[in-house]
Amino acid sequence: MKLIYPACFYPCEEGGYTVIFPDLPGCVTEGDTLSEAMDLAVDAASGWLLESVEKNEQIPQASDIKSIVADEYDNGFVSLISINLDD
Repeated sequence: MKLIYPACFYPCEEGGYTVIFPDLPGCVTEGDTLSEAMDLAVDAASGWLLESVEKNEQIPQASDIKSIVADEYDNGFVSLISINLDD
């Protein structure tokens, strides 16, 4: 099953990025580079979603990227993250 969720990326003062998934409460990760933050975002979202599946909880529907505003911290931006739960 392939799922796509919007993620908010925020540059950190000390370098790197914090990533927050608005549709997955508590799903947050960080990476030292943008590339690493994107890879870790996939890992974090995959873990969050797999735990929901294991608990027989309903998987949240992804928000339309146009409705997401990355304004929790300065200089944020939104990107789509693809998660493949079949791997």
